[in-house]
Amino acid sequence: MATAEINLRAGDAPFTADPAESFTLPARFYTDQHVYELEKKAIFYKSWWYAGHVSQLQKTGDYLTTEIHEQNVFVVRDRQGELRAFYNVCQHRGHELVQGTGHANLIVCPYHAWSYDLDGQLKGARNSENMRGFKKCDFSLKPVQVEVFCGLVMINLDPEARPLTELAPGLEAEIKQYCPSVDDLVFTQRDTYDVPCNWKVMIDNFLECYHCHTAHRDFVDLVDMDSYRSKVNGIYSSHVSDAVKSTDNKAYKFEKGEVDFGYAGWFLWPNLTIWAYPGEANLSVLQMNPESVERTVEFQDWFAKSETPSAQLKDAMDYQKDILQPEDIGLCVSVQKGLRSLGYNQGRFVVDAEYSELSEHAVHHFQKMVAEALGADIS
Repeated sequence: MATAEINLRAGDAPFTADPAESFTLPARFYTDQHVYELEKKAIFYKSWWYAGHVSQLQKTGDYLTTEIHEQNVFVVRDRQGELRAFYNVCQHRGHELVQGTGHANLIVCPYHAWSYDLDGQLKGARNSENMRGFKKCDFSLKPVQVEVFCGLVMINLDPEARPLTELAPGLEAEIKQYCPSVDDLVFTQRDTYDVPCNWKVMIDNFLECYHCHTAHRDFVDLVDMDSYRSKVNGIYSSHVSDAVKSTDNKAYKFEKGEVDFGYAGWFLWPNLTIWAYPGEANLSVLQMNPESVERTVEFQDWFAKSETPSAQLKDAMDYQKDILQPEDIGLCVSVQKGLRSLGYNQGRFVVDAEYSELSEHAVHHFQKMVAEALGADIS
């Protein structure tokens, strides 16, 4: 952002570069359809997006699909063993090529049977052999950038986007500090949540533990909040406690294992959170997928050493699904209602000089990235 203060509407309080002095973004950023439409191209079509896990694409021809708003993409392992990503649309008449996850020797359109090799090249188009000027090479699938990061399959619609490892230097090392065997984990389970709130409300909620003592009493019985700190770094932030209170706590019981430092969580711009719970080797991601201006579908994918989670990890997963997520969802739904109130427009970030466990500086960091993506002159 070129200036310290974003230009806002008359009557708005200042959103500044200093989180200790800044007000929050105005409520309309969470309720306005125009802002939602701007975010598609300014944020999601230019950022790295979690599509799945490398363990779901082990063999030649394995594929998975994902959607970034209206943009449908599939990722496939080609005959050379590399991952490739393409827009999931036939180059004949625009039909969707594949759905969900699966395996294919060729990608065959279910409409007119145009077929594509795993490198995206058109292999066959029925009855095109004698067409004047028809060249198969003109109808290859449109590629999308793909990258593997700590086992996560990431895609980016922007052909000019810098590699994720350059945009988030140090993040891979941080994750491996807490879960050294992250590259050996496999996909275990997906939990889905449909939440009536703006996607940014859910990100804001993840980025601070100011609410943890009042809303997540089991969590604060698990995690040593005195050592909990949030640190911002480029397009990500880390949220880490270096200890646990007890292996016998109200959240879930566990034996000390590979993740023995405590709890670790990360936010990766724009809509991905990454978790490592104390105990055996594990990682999960919680992706906030905007479906409309006031509706978000969350995917939480879990990764472990085995496709079948151990009893200990199952307890952690159940705690997340049955207790922690419902607590957070209730908070976010209430906030979304409040953002529609005529009695609210902006609040203040609660930020202390020590950036303690109660500080909201990481929320400001995220909202500042949103403001920068949408343009410094906001009206």
